[in-house]
Amino acid sequence: MNVRQLDISKRSIALAAALIGTVSLAIGAHAALNMRVLDAAKAVSTDQVTGSVGQTSRLALVIGNGHYPDARAPLTQSINDARALSSALRKNGFDVDMVEDASKDDMVRAVNRLKSRITNDTTVMLFFGGYGVQAGRESYMLPVDAVIWKESDVRRQGVSIEGVLDMMKQQGAKAKLVVVDASRRNPYERRFRSYSHGLAPIGTPDNALILSSASPGKVVDDGKGEHSTLVGELLNNLNAQGSSAESVFNKTRIAISRASEGDQVPTVSSSLLEDVQFNEAGG
Repeated sequence: MNVRQLDISKRSIALAAALIGTVSLAIGAHAALNMRVLDAAKAVSTDQVTGSVGQTSRLALVIGNGHYPDARAPLTQSINDARALSSALRKNGFDVDMVEDASKDDMVRAVNRLKSRITNDTTVMLFFGGYGVQAGRESYMLPVDAVIWKESDVRRQGVSIEGVLDMMKQQGAKAKLVVVDASRRNPYERRFRSYSHGLAPIGTPDNALILSSASPGKVVDDGKGEHSTLVGELLNNLNAQGSSAESVFNKTRIAISRASEGDQVPTVSSSLLEDVQFNEAGG
């Protein structure tokens, strides 16, 4: 090999070494970039998971049914009540699913959405405003498209309150709150051979709190205000700072009973094992 060939070989080796070095630097920079991207993705994922847990620790299903074809006039208060209560619950940290003038399919889908989101650390609240009917000692929420001529139609076309409570229990909800504003004179019951006014006593599972607008078997007339008597008083008590759910429900019951001089006595049933606080921040 002559000197010129040796110089060419040396230059080739130097160029190859430089090329290898450049490639190595590029690979290293790409790897570092990938690590930063992965770290950022992990951070976003953690934030999303943390946020998700916080958002789903309190869930509420709020149903306001007002426009029933068989009724003489719409229940305008039920819609107003659902909207106002939804707003108040959101301020209290609840993730609210509100449904207005719900058909049977709407109500079933809403209950299934709620079911899919309940975990062991979830506090769950159900509100129903509209017409309710008892059948077979069980209370049913009626959708606006219910076609009812006999008592068996109630079981087929209504949604059982006890059934929703049982679902909450089976899903392992930490605490279960229910407000039922449905003890109204409805257009269906007189079609039955035998009927009873109002709702049946609602069974209370473990760690549950239930507020109903009247005593079992009793009905109440709607007032002329923007909200029903029950929800109007409930909203007032929800605004009190640091009140427990049990205290809010009982204050509502007492205030309505006194104001009506005993004509309307809401029912509160409790098996709560722990406090559920409303309005901890005072607003």
